[in-house]
Amino acid sequence: MDELGRFRRAAVAWAAGGAGADEAAAAARELAGGVRTIVLVEGNSDQVALEALATRHGRDLDAEGVAVVPLGGATNIGRFLDVCGPTGLGLPLAGLCDIGEERHFRRHLGRVGLGSGLSQAGLEALGFHVCVADLEDELIRALGAEGVRQVIEAQGETRPFHTFQGQPAQRERPVEHQLRRFMGTHSGRKALYAQALVAHLDLERVPRPLDRLLAHV
Repeated sequence: MDELGRFRRAAVAWAAGGAGADEAAAAARELAGGVRTIVLVEGNSDQVALEALATRHGRDLDAEGVAVVPLGGATNIGRFLDVCGPTGLGLPLAGLCDIGEERHFRRHLGRVGLGSGLSQAGLEALGFHVCVADLEDELIRALGAEGVRQVIEAQGETRPFHTFQGQPAQRERPVEHQLRRFMGTHSGRKALYAQALVAHLDLERVPRPLDRLLAHV
């Protein structure tokens, strides 16, 4: 595992607490010299999407010292800010969250002294960007339903998607909603489609939160 990968693993273990937290904290501090910025994202699919977009722009975030760290859920933001923020490693921070989880980011950024009563513009000025409603929704709107169907076909999943559409709970819902829900039906599917959808994006139509976050880091 490379140094940035080891740093990510140590930061996650430190934030998780428990018996190995002190050892993880020591490892994270030792490796932090190679980190320029930490990007805190809700889950693995957000990490995959940002790294895939960077690759399309000819960038290697790991080589640049940009550590994209999945929180394992937005409610964990407080622990990661304690680890990575001013009272912990003191490294520059950025991030991405869903609009429904924005309140957690606002509250904990204020708690650690990175801004009080932040507006969405204030969050963006800090490097924290908000998806409406989430990253999958942003990508579906950017590609359009037909474009997403083409990606599903390229993944060999047209038949499973049609089966999903036929479920009673899905039949009357808009296709955009069906597409979004389909991506969350199996473990690993969100990350799979995060990478595939970004690969098919017109770079002039990248969702604003993702585009602005990459520009910030």
